[in-house]
Amino acid sequence: MIEAQERNKRIIDEFRQNDGKVGGRFEGKTLLLLHTKGAKSGEERISPTAYVKDGDRYVIIASKGGAPTNPNWYHNLVANPQVTVEVGNEKFQARATVAEEPERTRLYDKMVEMMSSFDDYRRKTTRMIPVIVLTPLK
Repeated sequence: MIEAQERNKRIIDEFRQNDGKVGGRFEGKTLLLLHTKGAKSGEERISPTAYVKDGDRYVIIASKGGAPTNPNWYHNLVANPQVTVEVGNEKFQARATVAEEPERTRLYDKMVEMMSSFDDYRRKTTRMIPVIVLTPLK
């Protein structure tokens, strides 16, 4: 857990120093910083997350690398769907909703087009990986 937190901190720092661009496995991919409020603690959590655009909405996937459980940030945004998003050097409020079928599959496939590893994640697990739509609040 500590290792993952340190890795995320390095990604967050690099993201903020380079207007949203990072290297490593996210190099050349779209990445955002998702600010959620802890479902139990109420504390702010920040998670770097790959995204694709769907119109003016941002789509993220709660894959956790194909693990059998959802990532903590997913539980946080279900409990508190108003989130803050950082994209590039922009920061805004958004409302998170979990996509339902058939939109869920369409959006998941759109993410696979950008990062093929998401196809591996859905084959690795028996759970239905949630797709979350972030709609900016005006």
